[in-house]
Amino acid sequence: MRDIIVIGGGAAGMMAAIKAAEKGCKVTLLEKNEICGKKILITGKGRCNLTNTKPWSEFSTHIHPSANFLKPAFFNFSNAATIDYFNSIGLPTRVEQGDRVFPLSMRAADVPKVLFARMQELGVDLLCSSQVLNVSYSNALFHCVCGRRDSLRGDRIEMVKYSAPALIIATGGLSYPGTGSTGDGYDFARSLEHSVTEIFPSLTALMPRMYDTDLVGIELRNVGLSLFIDLDLIKMEDGELTFTSNGIEGALGFRLSRRAVWALIKGQRVELVLDLKPALSLEKLRARIARDLTQMGTTADKIGRNQFRTLLRGLMPAALVAPFLHYHKDLNVSNLPDRLKEWRFEIKSYTGYERAVITAGGIPQKEIIAKTMASKKQPNLYFAGEIIDIDGDTGGYNLQIAFSTGALAGESAAQQILKLKSSLSPHSSVKG
Repeated sequence: MRDIIVIGGGAAGMMAAIKAAEKGCKVTLLEKNEICGKKILITGKGRCNLTNTKPWSEFSTHIHPSANFLKPAFFNFSNAATIDYFNSIGLPTRVEQGDRVFPLSMRAADVPKVLFARMQELGVDLLCSSQVLNVSYSNALFHCVCGRRDSLRGDRIEMVKYSAPALIIATGGLSYPGTGSTGDGYDFARSLEHSVTEIFPSLTALMPRMYDTDLVGIELRNVGLSLFIDLDLIKMEDGELTFTSNGIEGALGFRLSRRAVWALIKGQRVELVLDLKPALSLEKLRARIARDLTQMGTTADKIGRNQFRTLLRGLMPAALVAPFLHYHKDLNVSNLPDRLKEWRFEIKSYTGYERAVITAGGIPQKEIIAKTMASKKQPNLYFAGEIIDIDGDTGGYNLQIAFSTGALAGESAAQQILKLKSSLSPHSSVKG
């Protein structure tokens, strides 16, 4: 008899299985893909940003919609604990710019590799190519009916049922469906009396109206980006931004995308305002431009077209000059400082789940016990990772959420099973 079944072999599911097995429980992990950790392979541009080194006071400001729910899981298995754990199981790490932590090898494939090795070492019953079709609960057991693909028998699908007294659902969301994230877990949760909040793509590209394709491929550093919804300023960020064929991306675009996507879904007006010179006030920017004009031997009222382009190339990357002029038909020396500080993009759409990094929304936090990741609706049911209504900004936050909630769910489920076994033991004391 299995003690615990884990559905989902991503970051959260593997960590849950490992932590439960480390407590001495018999764990079966069911993964629909032929390998575990498929989504991990594409994180961090193939390098896998495992976590970051920020203390909770800073880390928590990057968690949505509420960081308080994550706090018990984080302090049970923190970012420091995550780094130490990976080092201990054979994955040395390194800290890069922005406190981001990567494998020393800078190869994402090394992350699921060491987790897989650890599961094997602990005797986890790992069943890949096993797609769970439905989940039910009866007679104090969870029952998972799977379609298992047997490649040795001509890819024949056989139906198998697995049962256990405890279940951990760690199936992820809908982002990057090619990696197996197809939302199955939401249906499993609903069948076990849970609800699901509205879900939507996050950490995704935002597409402006009348987008100039000459912007595609341009990367900007040390710029500012502000989000306006129905003309109200919602959030301001500084950092890096990338223009792609899908629109505005990069760390800045991603950090603002959650609120922007939600507003677009609700039919609100969304605008991004790019500040190309966040380190300079308007007054200092005007002074700099006046200084540049003097050095060029011209004045604002005498500057020629080619000289104006030269002036612009001194204020921005050369590749940005043409689209900047295209967006600002009325541009002149007088209004240049304002345009440099406020390049406005009205956002019309966003990239969907096919390329969104994470899924926002999911199992409501109010339906889960934060100290254990246990369901408030169903005994011995636990959740971990992206399926929960909690997500983070880009920079290692989402993988840390997966590792923290996975570790807590695995340990909590194991403790519950061991407690149950102890109460059924013939040697346990009987209270009258």
